[in-house]
Amino acid sequence: MTPTVVWFIVGAGLCLVEFVLPTAFIAFVLGLSALLVAIVAHLLPLGMQVVLWVILSIVLVMVSRRFVNRRAAFKLDATEAETLTEIRPGQIGRVRYEGNSWSARCESSNLDIPVGRRVYVVGRKGTTLIVMPEEF
Repeated sequence: MTPTVVWFIVGAGLCLVEFVLPTAFIAFVLGLSALLVAIVAHLLPLGMQVVLWVILSIVLVMVSRRFVNRRAAFKLDATEAETLTEIRPGQIGRVRYEGNSWSARCESSNLDIPVGRRVYVVGRKGTTLIVMPEEF
């Protein structure tokens, strides 16, 4: 099997992975880089092919980040959660959100939210949800 065929199979495989497992276009970009290397593989030794693939991958990932909507990555689908632990003022607790346990803190610094209370998710900072009690 020639290097051109190998790079083509790897590139096509990585591009197809994006359809099965969405990876924010990372797998697609790596696959695209492999397809580009397949075009010139017969001109370069194997070591240079790998170096070219790595460089193309890094450049294309950086370029593709400009086209990814960063706001959409932080969009929250559901608006309700349920407290799993008490959320004390200024401290972090746990909530069940979309079937998973998340760390959460209350938007207001003077509210105490007891266990089992329904809360509204109003934002997210990193992996911590910002919540407000239902009655607020």
